[in-house]
Amino acid sequence: MKKVFDIIICLFLLPVLLPLMLATTLAVIMDSGLPALFLQDRVGRDGKLFRIYKFRTMVPDASSKGPLLAGRGDPRVTRAGRFLRRWSLDELPQLFNVIKGDMSLVGPRPEIPQLVAEYTPWQRRVLTVLPGITGFSQVHGRDDLPMDTKLRLDIYYVKHRSLLLDLWILWRTAFEMVSGRGAF
Repeated sequence: MKKVFDIIICLFLLPVLLPLMLATTLAVIMDSGLPALFLQDRVGRDGKLFRIYKFRTMVPDASSKGPLLAGRGDPRVTRAGRFLRRWSLDELPQLFNVIKGDMSLVGPRPEIPQLVAEYTPWQRRVLTVLPGITGFSQVHGRDDLPMDTKLRLDIYYVKHRSLLLDLWILWRTAFEMVSGRGAF
């Protein structure tokens, strides 16, 4: 039922968001050139690797110019990238990850393999479900939370997931995006 829900929502959102996605593509290209999309390996359900799609918010080839994870004030983040991150617009291409079946609308955030390699056995429980574009930890603090707290919140979601909880998280996500809180 969750997969059907995800696909129906994505098929509704994609045509509605297409003009915004095209404008975002142009903004990224005008600000810092091609490519407009950022592709990166992430760890999904059962530890399976997949390619995540995001709008590029950092300078091209940023991984060779600094740490794996960006922080507040990271000079590799572009002008357009700061705006996209603040309003979570960089996440929009992940709707295609949902349609492909690599992600869900709601679930634990997918992490890079280097971080997942450091997970303890209890933290690996987040890998038992599809990762999500948004999730329980995103609506409880986003990037303001330490990694351990994010994982605890995501494990709570794994234990208590339901369609009703997903609807509540999607509702809260809309408010978090509008507020811009917790994003950098």
